[in-house]
Amino acid sequence: MQFPNIDPVWFNIGPLEIRWYAIAYVAGIVLGWWYANRLARNNAIWQPRKPPVTTLQLDDLVLWVTLGIILGGRFGYALFYKPSLYADVFTGADWGERLALFRLWDGGMSFHGGLIGVTLAIVWFARRNKVPLLSLGDLVAPVVPLGLFFGRIANFINGELWGRPTDAPWGMVFCNDTILDLYGQCPAGLVPRHPSQLYEAALEGIVLAVVLWLAVFKGRLLAKPGYVTGIFLFGYGLARASLETVRQPDFGMENLPLGLTMGMMLSIPMMIIGAWLIWRAWSRPPAAAEG
Repeated sequence: MQFPNIDPVWFNIGPLEIRWYAIAYVAGIVLGWWYANRLARNNAIWQPRKPPVTTLQLDDLVLWVTLGIILGGRFGYALFYKPSLYADVFTGADWGERLALFRLWDGGMSFHGGLIGVTLAIVWFARRNKVPLLSLGDLVAPVVPLGLFFGRIANFINGELWGRPTDAPWGMVFCNDTILDLYGQCPAGLVPRHPSQLYEAALEGIVLAVVLWLAVFKGRLLAKPGYVTGIFLFGYGLARASLETVRQPDFGMENLPLGLTMGMMLSIPMMIIGAWLIWRAWSRPPAAAEG
C-alpha cells in the first residue's frame, strides 16, 4: 500500500501554519476535559465516595495538566531520545541551536515524558487543593486514551514513527510527494512497513478507552482509589511494549541490550506500578481511606 499524500498542514493563516498535529492535541484536551467533567458530575459512579473535585476545580486542573503534557512531553523527548538538545542550550553554535529544546513546532514529543509532567501536575494540584491523590488520578486516567488516539492519528498523517519492514498485505510504503518536498528523500525508504501508528491508535486509544469505560461504569472501580489508574498504567505499558516489536526503533537506539527498545524500557516500570496499584486497590474495601 502507498502512504496517502496527506499534507500535515491543515491550513495557513498568513505565515502561521495550523498543523494536524496541533489540532490533535487540542482535540484530545478538549474531549478529555468534556469526559472528565462528565465523570466529576456523576456522583453514582464514585459511591461510597464523592468525586475528588468540583467542576470548577476541574477547570483549573485542565490548565496544569495541559502544561504537564506540553512541557513534560518536550523535555522528556529530549531526555529519553535526544539529550544533545540539553547540551545545545549551553554549547550551541548560535541562538537557533541554543533554543532548539524549546522549539515545540519542530516536533519531538514523548508520551512517557508527558506522563511524568501530568503526574507532577496532578500531585501538585492534589496537595494544593487538599484532594485525594489516587482518586484524582482515577479521574484523569480514563480520558488519556482520547488524546493518545488523536496523537497517533497525527503521527500517521505526519508519516513519522513508522513500523518495521513487513510482508503483510497491509504493509505501507511511507513515501509521498509531501515527504519528498520536505526532506528531499523518504526517511523510511521504499520498503513496505507496518503502519504502527494505526496499531497504536487502535490499541492504546480505542481498546484502552473501552477497557477503562467498562472499569468505571460497569465495574464501578472508582470506589477503590488507584484501581482505574493502575489499569491504565498496566494496560498502556502492555500495549506499548507489545507494539514496540513492530515499531521501528528510534534512530541511534536500534541495538539496545536484550533486544529492548526505549519504549519497552520506559513501559515496563509503568506495568509494575500499575500492577501494584491494582493489587493495592483490589485488596482494600471500597470505603478504606487512601494512604
